[in-house]
Amino acid sequence: MVQLVGIVFGPFTLQPSEFAKIAIVLFVAYIMVKLQKTGKQQINHILKLGLIVLIMAVPVLLIIKQPDYGTALAFLVALIFMLFVAGIDKKYIITAILLVVILVPLAYFFILPEHAKMRIDVYLNPDLDPRGAGYNIIQSKLAIGAGQAFGMGLFKGNQTQLGYLYPKTTDFIFAVIGEEMGFIVAGAVILLYVILITKAIYVAKTAKNDLGSYIVAGIAGILFFHMVENIGMTMGLLPITGIPLPFVSYGGSSLLTNLILIAILLNISGRRKKALFME
Repeated sequence: MVQLVGIVFGPFTLQPSEFAKIAIVLFVAYIMVKLQKTGKQQINHILKLGLIVLIMAVPVLLIIKQPDYGTALAFLVALIFMLFVAGIDKKYIITAILLVVILVPLAYFFILPEHAKMRIDVYLNPDLDPRGAGYNIIQSKLAIGAGQAFGMGLFKGNQTQLGYLYPKTTDFIFAVIGEEMGFIVAGAVILLYVILITKAIYVAKTAKNDLGSYIVAGIAGILFFHMVENIGMTMGLLPITGIPLPFVSYGGSSLLTNLILIAILLNISGRRKKALFME
């Protein structure tokens, strides 16, 4: 496992990259509104779009240096959601997709460290290192499969309670849910996330102003990435990145950050409803 950089305050440890999500989403949304002061299409001006990307690149590169590739990707997904809501031109979307197709192989062979390459290799073939890098994903899939429809019962899971799956309270918490409570509860958890993200997108669409729309879009992007990546990696559908599952995984910094993001979302939603009522 990669040891992330944290700030220790006695018995407490804060993860700065978690709280940076709040600051960056708010700041980038504010900059986007300022750049669009003379019209929505200003977002497609190459220099202004480049400024937004540069602002986001600063925290992303610092987080990659930790290294914490999962959290860095969360920032990028938030930016994609915000730019989409801001009305970015399709030509930039197509260009970005082409760049990803070209740069991903280059990053794999020339930039990524060995542990990151191993995670990708194990994602493609978990049996490549079943007792090393592929151990957790194999145990995670066994746990989810063993739960079947109704689960093995709370605190009765073989993989989770006998110590085969680690860390079971953070990265692989969804595997614990799948094994001990089964497919029905695990499916309900996914459904709740889908409802939350769908509601957030609706709030972004109907927000009182552009600033509120961009902030909520960024929040929706962060929640969406965390849900898809965490659940996907426990099921072997995505590479393991150490991303927590919002409101479920153990972790104070992650939980506090998510609560603040939801509070901001509710604040924007409340102002939207008041504006609609007054009209």
